[in-house]
Amino acid sequence: MNILDGKQTAEDIKNEIAAEVAAMKAKGEKVPHLAAIIVGNDGASLTYVNSKVKACERVGFESTLIRMPSTTSETELLKKINQLNADDNIDGFIVQLPLPDQIDTQEVINAIDPSKDVDGFHPENFGKMALDMSTFIPATPFGILELLERYNVETKGKHTVVIGRSHIVGRPMSILMGRKGFPGNSTVTLTHSYTKNIAQITTQADIIITALGVPNYLKAEMVKDGAVVIDVGITRIADDTTPKGYRITGDVDFENVSKKTSYITPVPGGVGPMTIAMLLKNTLLAREQRRLVK
Repeated sequence: MNILDGKQTAEDIKNEIAAEVAAMKAKGEKVPHLAAIIVGNDGASLTYVNSKVKACERVGFESTLIRMPSTTSETELLKKINQLNADDNIDGFIVQLPLPDQIDTQEVINAIDPSKDVDGFHPENFGKMALDMSTFIPATPFGILELLERYNVETKGKHTVVIGRSHIVGRPMSILMGRKGFPGNSTVTLTHSYTKNIAQITTQADIIITALGVPNYLKAEMVKDGAVVIDVGITRIADDTTPKGYRITGDVDFENVSKKTSYITPVPGGVGPMTIAMLLKNTLLAREQRRLVK
């Protein structure tokens, strides 16, 4: 069993980005600027956005955090998005999800300028990804691809099973793993809540990518010997024995499943850190594209 160490790999990527930014500064060029909008006071979202701001500081990016109250209307949020779309100083920005019930998430995503959509959620970018065109890949799937590539995990001709069909992880992963190239060229099965006998499918998988958000869902008996397991699930579970009063658990029964795998991601320390690193990489790409356009 080999650990796909997302924490260390993310640090390596940040070091690479920081070196590029330092070179930009040395040439007198404008450094990348990432903005983030957060609506409301969701604890997990606040923690995540703050970690993005710290990551920007770490690599030398400029960053702007825009906090809006939970009572914000869709009209007010769209107005703020339009302002960021028009701001030449901003290279890329994200709107942290989930949003309050009074706001239509898809309308918000549609309003973001695709050239600044470093989350890769806009339909134009998603469509380009599906067509194997150059575009922003959603940060979590991008991070998974990067881990597979840097650890040289073979994907060609393999059977990949994706558990979960969200637009953020499951569906894009199913497309990316079947694309031509590396990582890719695998035969993909996309499973979800209506899939019958999932265990029969996962036991045939060479690679399993699970993004359900159900703690310890994937059991050892659902995995064949030598499989590669990517755990995207992140769930907070109450635990009075920890200083924070909770612990983070993934979709995989790590203790038992890891004994059967060739490669596996831990939680925490696997896919999570990669997501932020690839958001930075997308922002760097956005800055470069905007520089070329000018």
